[in-house]
Amino acid sequence: MRLVFMGTPDFAVPTLDALVEAGHDVVAVYSQPPSRAGRGKKERPSPVHTRAEELGIEVRHPVSLKGADEQAAFAALEADAAVVAAYGLLLPQAVLDAPKHGCLNVHGSLLPRWRGAAPIHRAIEAGDEQTGITIMRMEKGLDTGPMLLKGATPVDHKTTGELHDELAAMGAALMVEALAQIETLEDEVQDDALATYAPKISKDEAKLDFTKPAGVLEREVRAFSPFPGSWFELDGARIKLLRAEMVDADGAPGTVLDDRLTIACGKAAIRPVTLQRAGKPAMALDDFLRGNTIAAGMMAG
Repeated sequence: MRLVFMGTPDFAVPTLDALVEAGHDVVAVYSQPPSRAGRGKKERPSPVHTRAEELGIEVRHPVSLKGADEQAAFAALEADAAVVAAYGLLLPQAVLDAPKHGCLNVHGSLLPRWRGAAPIHRAIEAGDEQTGITIMRMEKGLDTGPMLLKGATPVDHKTTGELHDELAAMGAALMVEALAQIETLEDEVQDDALATYAPKISKDEAKLDFTKPAGVLEREVRAFSPFPGSWFELDGARIKLLRAEMVDADGAPGTVLDDRLTIACGKAAIRPVTLQRAGKPAMALDDFLRGNTIAAGMMAG
């Protein structure tokens, strides 16, 4: 098929690779404009932009698709379909309508649950037993379009980083499957009554509140790992918690209960498994304790 690919972060790269490997003709890639980072504020292209250039595919990075010229340029590609994976720009109706089979999206949840920007984080945070990928046909609403294919996986005790990689691979495979069956797949309309929303993660909500039950905090730690990273302060230092375990112990919330940095919560306690001090690499608890003296009675907050 003659395809346009639209994506920006690492999550989208496996889908681009899978389309090329499956023999599709990706005539152009759309990605967010390069960001400026580092001391010299040099332009840094997105992961999809970088990969597309390696594959020899034309890359376009408009700031918006709302203008008539950009919409005409998109339509002139005469694509059979546009494949979208975490692109990050609103697609106007003219863009949605241009390809023969419309715009197909790789969404990181089992729709209609977790429409929106952070479906992987929110599924873990909420304690969902499973999540997955939905291949959907896009329309103007926020992830409201009809569904074509789904794949599911257990959440277990995975972090967002771990699920991200698993779902990126699953989404790539499902999109190739959907395109192979595009003439025969039937649209399944979403039940809006079952919809939940996954708002973007804010850095403020990553601060651990030890008055919450330990089970809730353990899920938050996994949901926000590796980014933005749950954190707390101890002895004047900010510590990022990347993985934790629940411990059957009690005390005043925020109190360090032993020299293993077990911290009392509103119910039970949590103990770090992987943590990180500012400016330092992530490390296992034993490695952290070798360089930091922890005593019962210290307060984390």
